[in-house]
Amino acid sequence: MDPFTTFQINHRHQTQKKLNLDRWDLDLSGAHSKKTLENELIGISDSLSTLQYKLYAENRKSLLVVLQGIDASGKDGTVKHVMKALNPQNCYIKSFKIPNDEELSHDYFWRIHKAIPAKGQICIFNRSHYEDITEPVVLGSISRKVLKQRYRQINEFERYLSENDIFILKLFLYISKPEQKKRLLARIQDPNKQWKISEGDIIGHKNYQKYMDAYNDIFNQTNKKWAPWFIIPSNVKYFRNWAVSKILYRTLESMKPEYPKITLDPHKFNLS
Repeated sequence: MDPFTTFQINHRHQTQKKLNLDRWDLDLSGAHSKKTLENELIGISDSLSTLQYKLYAENRKSLLVVLQGIDASGKDGTVKHVMKALNPQNCYIKSFKIPNDEELSHDYFWRIHKAIPAKGQICIFNRSHYEDITEPVVLGSISRKVLKQRYRQINEFERYLSENDIFILKLFLYISKPEQKKRLLARIQDPNKQWKISEGDIIGHKNYQKYMDAYNDIFNQTNKKWAPWFIIPSNVKYFRNWAVSKILYRTLESMKPEYPKITLDPHKFNLS
């Protein structure tokens, strides 16, 4: 199985047939065992490190990875297990929580644009500008007119980034409602994880289907060739880690980073 092609939403057929999240197998673990996928992940991690170093040395392009998902879908776990192969020298994580007063005094892209990676860098967004779609839609605080406007703005913004050598990879970590309930209960019962629980998590669980409907609309409106969406079945954590790593590797590989050509002859240096 190649997750790069299996889980990428095919934008070419979207006008003919809309995506339906209900058709996805969320307990997918692939044709291989946990040990096999974890062993393969080690090799992928080594390749990721090499490609990242080339990206940094070349200093011409950058990569933005957008992680989206409902509460307990595994965004933090994905960062911990997958992104550890990347050198923090040119890789950073940006989490977007509820906007503060300063952020609310600006347009909703203000805090996003400030965090876009510079040339040679990789940035992982833990949540993103798509929160300005999902939350208002679920709460019913946005009109269809404004929603349509935001979809247009997001598509134009992401296209602008891509035309300026910023590659965009959007990943939706998809878990079922029973799996979300299981993970939230585990947090409640674990003293080391109770700090993660909030009243919003419980409300979010009750609104599970509303979030799925919102994401269905997001994928159908914002899946573009310059900013593709990948839906990752994430009930099985080790499979999620393997799939995300493989997609990240294939994306970096497609960027074709190369070491810069040197203009001097290193053999002329005498260090004796």
